[in-house]
Amino acid sequence: MNTHPPSADAADRPPADDTTASQPAATAQLQAQDSPLPNDGSATDAAHPSHIRSFVHRRGHITQGQRDALERLLEQWSIPYSPRLLDVTKAFGRQAPTILEIGFGMGETTEKIALSRPGDNFLGVEVFNAGVGSLLKRIEASAVPNIRIVQHDAVEVVRDMIAPDSLAGVHIYFPDPWPKKRHHKRRLIQPPFVKLLASRLAPGGYLHCATDWENYAEQMLEVLGAEPLLANTAKDYAPRPDYRPQTKFETRGLRLGHGVWDLIFKRVA
Repeated sequence: MNTHPPSADAADRPPADDTTASQPAATAQLQAQDSPLPNDGSATDAAHPSHIRSFVHRRGHITQGQRDALERLLEQWSIPYSPRLLDVTKAFGRQAPTILEIGFGMGETTEKIALSRPGDNFLGVEVFNAGVGSLLKRIEASAVPNIRIVQHDAVEVVRDMIAPDSLAGVHIYFPDPWPKKRHHKRRLIQPPFVKLLASRLAPGGYLHCATDWENYAEQMLEVLGAEPLLANTAKDYAPRPDYRPQTKFETRGLRLGHGVWDLIFKRVA
């Protein structure tokens, strides 16, 4: 079993500790610490006690450049969370296949894929200010026009804003592995969420997950394989497709003998 600290995900995410974070604030109220966007989820949690958050409350470092990007660019490139279906054509200013990326970290992979696939829309979901600010800086520097950001809990975004049978693809790269067994229930890839994701994929659309934790890869394979709306495109794990760039942290991990597992499933009905 792979027991090393995650190489690809943690390095591409805002540094954080396990202290409690404030709920998200408006751009004008940004503080030095990183924190998730606000989500008054108390009612939701009471009604849905099994609801799994796509993030953990944390505080971490946010740079001045990331704060500046949030203040200047967030309104232009972000979509506020709303418990109503998103008009994707209006949000992107065009009609095109839409790929949802959940937990884009610092945005390096999101930027590279969006640049290599200009015909697709990319909707990135992330809660942490540092990651959102980092991707906004990349959008500006690369002049990449086909990315939009929702800074909110991904489970609620998928449930409330994404229409059934609408997505061309979903990317979930290196989600928090929650390596301790007692924390496995906190992992994002669980049957209820996978069922929800599958329902939002259009027939023929794909769900692509990647992890550098073997135990989590095994769980992903089991959970995805049990969803009747999904079919594996490989016997078990898939080769890394050309469109997913290999990060420098992933390259270093592979050189040290650490594994990386890709899983690509397609919506079948």
